[in-house]
Amino acid sequence: MLRIMGVTRDHKVKADLSLEDVRIGHYIWCWVDFNEPSEEESELLASFFEFHPLAIEDCLHVLQRPKLDYYEDYQFLVLHAMNPDTLSTVEVDLFIGSSYLVSYHKKPLNEVDQAWENMLNGTRNRKIWSQGPYAAAYMIIDSLVDNYFPCVYSIEDDLDELEKLGGRESVEVLLNQVFALRSRLLKLRRTIVPMRDLMYRVLNSQHIQGEKEPRVHFSDIYDHLLKLSEMIDSNREMTADLRDSYISLNSNRMNGIMKTLTVITTVFMPLTLIAGIYGMNFVNMPELEWDYGYYGVLTLMGVLSIWMILSFMRRGWFK
Repeated sequence: MLRIMGVTRDHKVKADLSLEDVRIGHYIWCWVDFNEPSEEESELLASFFEFHPLAIEDCLHVLQRPKLDYYEDYQFLVLHAMNPDTLSTVEVDLFIGSSYLVSYHKKPLNEVDQAWENMLNGTRNRKIWSQGPYAAAYMIIDSLVDNYFPCVYSIEDDLDELEKLGGRESVEVLLNQVFALRSRLLKLRRTIVPMRDLMYRVLNSQHIQGEKEPRVHFSDIYDHLLKLSEMIDSNREMTADLRDSYISLNSNRMNGIMKTLTVITTVFMPLTLIAGIYGMNFVNMPELEWDYGYYGVLTLMGVLSIWMILSFMRRGWFK
């Protein structure tokens, strides 16, 4: 689907325009949105707008890293939208010229729809429209970045729950949950950090040095991305601490188990020796013919066991 809005020279906003309306030039600037375009509509990037083949290739092919490219009379931005449930990303491409903004995305996105509605609802505010295509670009990027926050907040909630379950779940289950959270944080970091670097480039771009108001808006988005980056780094450190704590807890439990088994084995070693000696059934063993030999050996074994247990207790083996 192709949708177009524009503002006329007398500051009247019109939507549902056609490409022929854009060609006439009665509008100060226009926003053309390629929403899940067909092959025929995608060909308009070259036939109608005459964008650079490399930029068109970035739109049509595999998911690109967020970036900013400069061409003769427009700027090309690659952005990423994020699905809060799966953390998968969808590419959003922007062509920003002096009198137009072209957005291109292969899947329907609520963020772009929201920016579209915000622009329509703000049509009475001439200050917004006077900023030109940067106003619409800002609203799109701001909507994309705002959608990152629920993803990070969801992971923080899961971390809080994980801390509460620390003493009620097995270490194996807890470690699996920690590694799953670290994997989600890694996905977020792969999207947010490049977006942060991209906004830094936009802020330092000479192409918008004279546009004071857009720079203020883009600076606000950059601050949000910095906050998100810090939250992700903080959560990664927390998961690393939880991982180390659970591994240490598991090691302590294993040490306790090994200590218990060692004590039991050590106590039974002399008893096994005595039982082995008197179980050899040699003929010339005087103790076998003694009336109290059986009880004497049991008493010896009991005394040895008690003595060894008391000795271990004094050494603190049972603490």
